[in-house]
Amino acid sequence: MSMLAGKTAVVTGGSRGIGRAIVERLASDGARVLFSFHANDSLAAEVVDVVASKGGEASAVRVDLGRLDDVRNLFAEADEVLGELDILVNNAASGSPLAMAEVTEEQYDAMFDANAKGTFFAMQEASVRLRDFGRIINISTINTVLPAPRNALYQGVKGAIEQFALVASRELGARGITVNVVSPGATDTDLLRASNPPEALEALPAYIPLGRLGQPMDIANVVAFLASPDGGWITGQNIRAGGGLP
Repeated sequence: MSMLAGKTAVVTGGSRGIGRAIVERLASDGARVLFSFHANDSLAAEVVDVVASKGGEASAVRVDLGRLDDVRNLFAEADEVLGELDILVNNAASGSPLAMAEVTEEQYDAMFDANAKGTFFAMQEASVRLRDFGRIINISTINTVLPAPRNALYQGVKGAIEQFALVASRELGARGITVNVVSPGATDTDLLRASNPPEALEALPAYIPLGRLGQPMDIANVVAFLASPDGGWITGQNIRAGGGLP
């Protein structure tokens, strides 16, 4: 029997990159998955089709995580599609590198709304729905301990969701619900390639003890472990999945 057979999961930002790998992995382990996406209907439909072709079950809903009504609608949809909830993975992230001197108030608000606010209220909505012994997993970044120039806003919101997870692990632990963070290192995604020049990407493997860029499925495998029964004694932790960095 698949280790997540009979379980249900909500994954935010599941149409590409790490989020897509998480959707595919959880579905392959037997979970029924509802994932959010922001804009690209065709990519979301592709993920649903790929999961179905492998015998899994996934569905998608368009959500702007910076809008509280949209977050609540996502979980209302989960009530309809999934029924009871076992797993929440907060993966969705957005933003471009900006020097601190360049950041406008509008950019600051947009970054914290889409990332920190969306994650916080997704956790709130999930906390009243999760069955006992459920799971919450927030995706952060290795940059919260390996800071990079032009990354203050992104690192700031990721630092916030790490703290959300720590507090939630204390608040929900009595019900057997675990709350953890997975912090990817340099992972080969569209976001990484958009944020770094080609020469930097070519140089990165030399700084990684395991000698290569991470792949989205490397991160999904860690998430799947935390979501499984085998992860039930781990909570309030930040697992840095970076091939040895930092």
